[in-house]
Amino acid sequence: MNSDTHPPNYARQTARRKAGYERKQARATDEKGLLLVFTGPGKGKTTAAFGMALRAVGHGMRVGVVQFIKGGWDSAERAALSRFENVDFQVIGDGFTWLTQNREQDVATAERAWAEAERMIGDPRYELIILDELNIVLHYGYLDQARVLAAFSARRLGLHIAVTGRNAPAALVELADLVSEVRAVKHPYREQGVKAQKGIEF
Repeated sequence: MNSDTHPPNYARQTARRKAGYERKQARATDEKGLLLVFTGPGKGKTTAAFGMALRAVGHGMRVGVVQFIKGGWDSAERAALSRFENVDFQVIGDGFTWLTQNREQDVATAERAWAEAERMIGDPRYELIILDELNIVLHYGYLDQARVLAAFSARRLGLHIAVTGRNAPAALVELADLVSEVRAVKHPYREQGVKAQKGIEF
């Protein structure tokens, strides 16, 4: 078989795929604000959310970012996204929880970050809000889960909210419109002892 010859039944298979795609497209007529969850033990959850932020900025949408937990260092993502006048990037964290070793402090910091998130959710100018590492905050019980989910459920029709972090609570997964779980297959830190690197991890 030369390179110009299609495998047997190729035309029939591609026609079937095309018909299935067109059926799905015909059914997908609604628009709504989505609740998106990026979770799992693998690397790339925050990266995926910030990729959406860049896409939204390209459409001229106003984006709000609240980073929970993270706060011990200046992130390149913040430096880059804050250059856009339609991005509001707030880092309200004390670093990883094992660094603070102070539950009262962690809870108080989470409350301050959530107050900023609530402000953004209530502001009609925002079209996409990213709540980075909120899953961890909920997993450790630093915020009342019912209160957070109620705010998500009551959000205005066109507002997209993306939540990142491992260990997303089951109730949040149930409420979400889209859930992506990032699986850890290999990581150079774990397998090779390679430290976090500029442009890759931070």
